[in-house]
Amino acid sequence: MNPTPRIACIGECMIELQQRHDGSLQQSFGGDTLNSAVYLSRELYGQGRVDYVTALGDDSFSEAMCRSWAAEGIGLERVQRLPGRLPGLYCIQTDAQGERRFLYWRNEAAVRDCFTTPAAAPILAALPGYDVLYFSGITLAVLGSVGREKLLEVLIEARQRGARIVFDNNYRPRLWASVEQARAAYRGVLQHVDLALLTLDDEQALFGFADSAAVFAAYADCAEVVLKRGAEPCLIRCAGESFEVPGQRVEKVVDTTAAGDSFSAAYLARRLLGGSPLQAAEAGHRLASQVIQFPGALIPRN
Repeated sequence: MNPTPRIACIGECMIELQQRHDGSLQQSFGGDTLNSAVYLSRELYGQGRVDYVTALGDDSFSEAMCRSWAAEGIGLERVQRLPGRLPGLYCIQTDAQGERRFLYWRNEAAVRDCFTTPAAAPILAALPGYDVLYFSGITLAVLGSVGREKLLEVLIEARQRGARIVFDNNYRPRLWASVEQARAAYRGVLQHVDLALLTLDDEQALFGFADSAAVFAAYADCAEVVLKRGAEPCLIRCAGESFEVPGQRVEKVVDTTAAGDSFSAAYLARRLLGGSPLQAAEAGHRLASQVIQFPGALIPRN
C-alpha cells in the first residue's frame, strides 16, 4: 500500500437540517460517505489524500458544500457541478435519548446522475488509479441501476490494479424499490470487497440474518469484516482471527447521527496507517463516542 494512500469516497452529500427542541432549524451538510470522508481526512493527519466523488448543482448550497470540503482538506477534482440541479436535503429529529429520525427530500438530487453524464467518463477512468475506494449501501441506492453497473466495472478494474475496496453496508429500505432489488445490488458488489464495515441491524433488515455468526458466514470470502453493534462491542474477523472490542461509555448521548460513519472512518484510517484491527476498532469507538455527544453529523474539528 502507498505510504500516503489516495482514497476516493463515493456517494452523496445533502443539505442537513437539525430540528431543535424548540422547533428551530440549524442548517449544515451531511451524508454517510461524506461524513466518513471528513473524519477520514482528519484521522489521517495529512498522511493520505481523500477525494470525494459526487454530483452537485450550480446553486449556493452546492458552492458552500465545496468550500466546506476544501477546508477539511478533501479534494474536489471528482465533484461534478450540474447546471440547474440541486443537492438532496434531509432533516434530523432526535428524541430525549439522542436517537434520531430522518426525513428526506432527495428524489431529484444531482447525485443520481453522477455516473451517467458525459463529464463522468474521465472520473470513472481515474477511479481505478486510487489506492482505496470507499462506498456504501446508500451509494448503491442513489446511483441507480446504470450507475451501479458503472461502479461495479470500476471496482473490478481497481482491484485488479491492487486497490483496496471498502464497503459500509448502510441499508436504507426507502431508497430501494424492493428488498429483492437491494439484495441483488449488494450481492453484485460484495464479492469485490476487501474490507466490509457492517451494521448488524442493517444486515438483519436486508438479509434476515439471525445473528452475528450468520453474518460472518455470509461474508466468508471477505478478507476483513467488522460488525458494528451500536453500544455493544464490535466484532471483527481478519486473517483467520476474531476480536471483540468494547466501546467507550458516554454519559449523555446527544445525537447518534454519523456514529457508524465516524467509526468506519477512524477504523479505516488506523488500518491505513499500519494499525492492527484491535487498534483500529479502539480508534473507531473513541471517535464515535465523541461524535454522539454533539448535534449533527460533523462535530467541530477541535
